[in-house]
Amino acid sequence: MEKTIKEITNALNLATDYENWMEELKTDPRAGVQKAFQQWEKKMSKQQIVKEEHEQKLQFDQSFLPFENALLAGADEAGRGPLAGPVVTAAVILPKNCEQLIGINDSKQLSRKAREEYAERIKENAIAYSIHFQSVEVIDEINIYEATKQSMKISIESLSIRPNICLLDALKLDIPIPQQSIIKGDAKSLAIAAASILAKCARDEFMDRLHEQFPMYGFNQNAGYGTKQHLDALERFGPIAEHRKSFEPIKSMMNEKEELLL
Repeated sequence: MEKTIKEITNALNLATDYENWMEELKTDPRAGVQKAFQQWEKKMSKQQIVKEEHEQKLQFDQSFLPFENALLAGADEAGRGPLAGPVVTAAVILPKNCEQLIGINDSKQLSRKAREEYAERIKENAIAYSIHFQSVEVIDEINIYEATKQSMKISIESLSIRPNICLLDALKLDIPIPQQSIIKGDAKSLAIAAASILAKCARDEFMDRLHEQFPMYGFNQNAGYGTKQHLDALERFGPIAEHRKSFEPIKSMMNEKEELLL
C-alpha cells in the first residue's frame, strides 16, 4: 500500500540520515512528496554546515594544545559597552567529545532562547566553568578595559581545574598559564564561544533583575546599552547606583550635578 504524503513527511521528520527507502521519493509524482523531500534535504544540508563549522572550531582549539589531552580554557566577556551594569566574564574547559554542543557560536549570533539552551548544555557538559561579575564601582575606579582584564583573570583562576593553556578573545592577561589572544575568537574557537554564551546569559539575567527594580530604564530590552529609551530615562530620572559614572553622558550629568551643589 502506498504511503500517504503525511506518513512520508512524518518519516522524514524522524530521519537523521539518508536511508534506502528515500530513493523512491525522487521519482514519486506527487508534488507534496517532492516538497517534503526537498525540505528534508535542505534541513540536512544546513545541519551538515553546522557540523562542519563545529569541527572547524574544535580543530582550531586543538591546534593550540601543547600536548595530547591537555586542558584548554576559553575565556570571554559580556558588557564592556553598556552604560549600566557589571561587565561579566566567563572561563570554560570543554571535554574532548562535544557533540552535545554542536551549533555553539559567538553569543551575538544566537537568539536569547538559543543562548540559554546552550548555556545549560555547556554547564552540564563542561569539565569546569567559572563566571565572574565585575562591579560598576571597579569599572569606574580602574576603567572598563582594566576591569575586564581583572575579571577575566579571576574567572580563569576560579576554575576548579587549572588549564594547560587559555584562549582569550583579543585580550592578554597577567596569569601564570600559557595564553593566546585571538582576534574575533568567539567566531573561531569553540571554547571562547562557549565562554561568551555563559557570560552573556549571566549578564542578561542580572539586567532582568535590575529591570524589576528600575523598569523606567528598560534594562530587560537594552541590557544597559545607550538606546534612545534609556537615554531619555536618564535625562528624566537621572542615574542609579548601577550606572557607570565614568561613561558619557552619565559622567557629564554627575559633573553638572556637582556644579549645581557648589
